[in-house]
Amino acid sequence: MNTPTMRIPRYELHCHLDGSVRPDTVADLARKQGITLERPARDLVVAPAHCGSLTTFLTYIDLPLQVLQTPDALTRTARELVEDWKADGVVYGEVRFAPQLHGRRGMTPDEAVQAVAEGLAQGRATTGVGTGLLLCCLRHQSPDESLAVAETALRHRNIVVGLDLAGDETLYTAQPHRPAFDLAHSAGMPCTVHAGEAAGPDSMWEAIDILGARRIGHGVRCTSDTALLNRLRTDKIALEMCPTSNVQTGAVPSLTDHPAIPLLAAGLPVTISTDTRTTSDTTLQREFDALRHTNGWTSEHEPLAQGNATGASFSTRNE
Repeated sequence: MNTPTMRIPRYELHCHLDGSVRPDTVADLARKQGITLERPARDLVVAPAHCGSLTTFLTYIDLPLQVLQTPDALTRTARELVEDWKADGVVYGEVRFAPQLHGRRGMTPDEAVQAVAEGLAQGRATTGVGTGLLLCCLRHQSPDESLAVAETALRHRNIVVGLDLAGDETLYTAQPHRPAFDLAHSAGMPCTVHAGEAAGPDSMWEAIDILGARRIGHGVRCTSDTALLNRLRTDKIALEMCPTSNVQTGAVPSLTDHPAIPLLAAGLPVTISTDTRTTSDTTLQREFDALRHTNGWTSEHEPLAQGNATGASFSTRNE
């Protein structure tokens, strides 16, 4: 039965900063930076319902990245994200970004991390929403670049709560990035890895056994591997699923086919997030509303998913 649920305190674990910049903010930053937009900002940053691939989906983040090359821009967008979380009923949110992508105008990774952290602090002060910051290594970059990201994360251990690996699993394996994740583990920093989105179960096994992931970003392609499902359940490795985004990238054909409901029923620690609030034109409210209209979703599912997210969060320090 698809009964509406009372809004409960929400945790969001998978949210990319560069994919969550308000369209009006993109337009304003572009204007201030002398960047001419060929079309309205919204047309350039909101992806269609079906992109066909992760590669196409990611092109809609090009413009936000272009305008997020100054500390002020990063601080502003981080603060606005916390405000958007507040409006969405989120009491704790984790945001991730790749600081190494913000140096086109000379900003260092340390300066980028500090700028985002300042925006999150401003947002916490005005909203009361707790926040956590994750840094992303990128599959297409070199092991040395990923190691530098991990080192940056550890230099800012007071504000960075976790390390991530993002990118297309079909094109790049996780193995080369093991030194970065070994460094994080040696310092007690938890890790999550994008896997089971563009590629299948093998990418998830690699994330778990090679990089020691405590959570998996997306993980929607796990259903065909019984041993993997058992491992996820036994080790309580949370799945950071993002239904709208998963359909946009072609990771699942449609919301009706999304595995969140059967996996929750099977005792898997499924969580629900937005992935990219702007690129996917969504909120957690919209994600749960959409799931509520699919077969099998009941009033018990959102509290279950939120309970999983609460238990899988990497930090409660800033709540």
